[in-house]
Amino acid sequence: MKPLIIAAALAVAMAAAPALAQHHWTPHSPTVQAVDADVRAPLEAYLRGHATGLADEFRPAFHPDAELWGMRNGALIRMTAEQYIGRASGAPAADEAQRRRWIESIDVTGDTAVAKIVLDYPTVRFTDYMALSRIDGRWVIVNKMFQADPKAPAT
Repeated sequence: MKPLIIAAALAVAMAAAPALAQHHWTPHSPTVQAVDADVRAPLEAYLRGHATGLADEFRPAFHPDAELWGMRNGALIRMTAEQYIGRASGAPAADEAQRRRWIESIDVTGDTAVAKIVLDYPTVRFTDYMALSRIDGRWVIVNKMFQADPKAPAT
């Protein structure tokens, strides 16, 4: 019975792949798909923000008081969600066709969740760890921690 369910889930994911491909993120694994859509919503808004470069796509993903912390080139980077959103270019990146993004995992306990997102770009691979909370019935990212790992230039 389980192989049939997995096969059906994969068939649905493959059928949806062309629609998802236009946003350049990988279809969710069956495990991530099983997580309530309300929990996935801010993560998917975050992915759309990256794909489109639009601040209005990012904004519903984050709680207004969210903070972002991370490491890039050995340096600590810290900013508010609004500072991060303010960096949105307003358009997709020039190399958008080569960029891939996906939700690696989501773990939910009550009104709290953590998620791992991977943003695989031509020159850098970001690993984002999102802390989410359900506040007033709506899931939002309250904290983002990230690691940026530069890639070696292609030869």
